[in-house]
Amino acid sequence: METMLTFLHQHIQIVYIVVLSVFLGIEVIGRVPSVLHTPLMSGANAIHGVVIIGAIIVMGKAEGDNYLALILGFLAVILGTLNVVGGFVVTDRMLEMFKGKKERK
Repeated sequence: METMLTFLHQHIQIVYIVVLSVFLGIEVIGRVPSVLHTPLMSGANAIHGVVIIGAIIVMGKAEGDNYLALILGFLAVILGTLNVVGGFVVTDRMLEMFKGKKERK
């Protein structure tokens, strides 16, 4: 715990950037009209595909005793995969809304 606090204290500027990025992302995504949702979701799926590949690379290059890198890499793979799958499900449901009634059957 003490090493984590030391790390945060040494890299406080990076922490501020991440927190501000989260708030900025929430504001930007919250103001997107629903018409643009499907193209943005497909772009987000592509980005999260890159996140998954990066997390797999991090886990592959991590030392066996570096549990922090292994846990963060594993969480990134799981959360990125959930986001990609959820994005495809949401995109598919939105595209179903635009199909004609005869095509749905």
